[in-house]
Amino acid sequence: MRDIITIPLNNEESLIIASDNSGGIGMKAGDHVQVSYETIAYYSFRVAAMECIATGGEPVSVVLHNFCGDNTWNELVNGIQKGLAELKIEDVPITGSTESNFDLQQSAVGLVVLGKMALSKISEKTFSNDLKFAVIGSPLVGNEVIENKDQVVPLSVFLEVTKIREILVWPVGSKGILYELNQMFTNTEFTKDMLNTNLDVLKSSGPSTCFIIAFEKDQEEALKKIANAYYHTITIK
Repeated sequence: MRDIITIPLNNEESLIIASDNSGGIGMKAGDHVQVSYETIAYYSFRVAAMECIATGGEPVSVVLHNFCGDNTWNELVNGIQKGLAELKIEDVPITGSTESNFDLQQSAVGLVVLGKMALSKISEKTFSNDLKFAVIGSPLVGNEVIENKDQVVPLSVFLEVTKIREILVWPVGSKGILYELNQMFTNTEFTKDMLNTNLDVLKSSGPSTCFIIAFEKDQEEALKKIANAYYHTITIK
């Protein structure tokens, strides 16, 4: 099951609701990871937008919940706009609210992406031995995201992959690759010993620094060409 809510609007479209949050990451003295608020918002937007798009949705609005202080709002919005630009999405309204009555000791941000999806775009797969798998990007969390930016799959690559028909795209979150693989299919259960890859399948992928794809054999070369060095094969034993 994906980390989204789908609400039918009519016979043609559904509303997609995807979200992300972060805490203890920012520029306050009590934060565990020290990064700019633009970076925080960019990665939070990235997570929610990837979930929305991987489902077949198109982001139409962003809602920002800011617990970092009044003076951080513009920086946070800049981070969201950076993500929208990378996805080549224009004219998406950004709204939200700031906690301005009390000054928190740590930074916290919540973000919701609202999207629309044509019902005809609903696409799921049943696991079979004929399917091939790969992870695009590497699982990173905390300071690793900043220190190893070259291993974080760009949104531009993600977007190109989602344009390929008949593949299943699944962002990886904090519970890791193995957990997400077990959410992708209802007709099988994977264990760590079943997976052969050069990545740690139990490691947190933080702000969706990587994503899983399931595809047909004849699609592999096209996917490798798009993903390049971000491509990591997973073999199911």
